[in-house]
Amino acid sequence: MKTVLTAALLSATVTGAAWAEPVAWELDPSHSQIVFTYNHLGYSTGTGMFSGFEGDIMFDQENPENSSVEVSFPVRSMLTGWEARFEHFMSDDFFGAGDESDEMVTFASTAIAQTGEDTAEITGDLTLNGVTKKVVLDATLNQVSEHPMEGEPWAGFDASTTLLRSDYNVGMFAPYVSDEVEVRISIEAMQADGQDS
Repeated sequence: MKTVLTAALLSATVTGAAWAEPVAWELDPSHSQIVFTYNHLGYSTGTGMFSGFEGDIMFDQENPENSSVEVSFPVRSMLTGWEARFEHFMSDDFFGAGDESDEMVTFASTAIAQTGEDTAEITGDLTLNGVTKKVVLDATLNQVSEHPMEGEPWAGFDASTTLLRSDYNVGMFAPYVSDEVEVRISIEAMQADGQDS
């Protein structure tokens, strides 16, 4: 979750750029997804997704520790592919997020450690169901280049982590429905208007 997510990886792995101060990047909501999976009673793998979210990134090549990313989106933007399951997840068994709920999921990066030429561990604070916990994302830089259709600087990343539902007080039916939830994040980011690379 937010993934997410990207500024820390940018600061650790992008080469060949000449930014001398923090540069603003924006997530591309049409090509950014968070997919989560869990085991259902040993019979199947359940899947859900968050998509269409936005986020703000500041990237500082010379001082990577100054880079940051913040992402937030409504918990009710969850997609499950089955309305009854979505409503159950929003019920008091899990999130307690009724029709009028404005509950948000948020992620804010706090640290970064480069693990390879194009990989990094991104540490951040994930707030879910009113609980904030530190999470670590295993992230990979896929590509940084000029977008072939938009003609603008563009970047793409993948990341993954494992969360425990019980850490966020949504552990109903564990361990029969797995407490562990595998999270995969894939995002694109565009350099913000008016920023020079």
